[in-house]
Amino acid sequence: MASEIVALVDYGAGNLRSVENALRAAGAGAIAVTADPAVVCAADRVVLPGVGAFASCMGALSAIDGMIAAMDEAVHQRGVPFLGICVGMQLLADAGHEYGRHPGLGWIGGDVRLMRPADPKLKIPHMGWNDVRATGSHPLLLPGEAYYLHSYAFDVADPADVLATTEHGMPVTAAVGRGNVIGVQFHPEKSQAYGLAFLARFLAWRP
Repeated sequence: MASEIVALVDYGAGNLRSVENALRAAGAGAIAVTADPAVVCAADRVVLPGVGAFASCMGALSAIDGMIAAMDEAVHQRGVPFLGICVGMQLLADAGHEYGRHPGLGWIGGDVRLMRPADPKLKIPHMGWNDVRATGSHPLLLPGEAYYLHSYAFDVADPADVLATTEHGMPVTAAVGRGNVIGVQFHPEKSQAYGLAFLARFLAWRP
């Protein structure tokens, strides 16, 4: 049986090499780091990383002619497993509120807003190791600790779409998902054994 092709979307807004190396360490066979919509459309799994501001990331993704349509076809028509990481997760939202309101992909209802911890001593960005508390029995999410680095958090419209949470002076969405789509606020590629085990589960996932 031929190796599955994991499309790692290259839109200039992610730490691609770190994610690629982590996927390989987790057992991925063929990884296509690509800005080609045709490759994404035909892939067996799709990973969307993301680092930076919501608007610039969404703008960079939109600037690749046909990429969003290719992702939509692969994920929503063919049903391939999809993973969004950090801002790649946030882009699933209806909108991001960083330097104005900017539309997202709208795959998971809700908005991405600046974190406002109740304790003013808690610093933003939320950076470092924190827990992952699964809200249900999703096969990809186990309790543990992962590495976070973000200033904005996903305020999800439907609680059923929240797969895991953490705490940083306020409840923080750690993972979202619906069907064959999952997004995580933490960085699996920086989360050592926990992150590699999560990615291995993603690579074996048959939603």
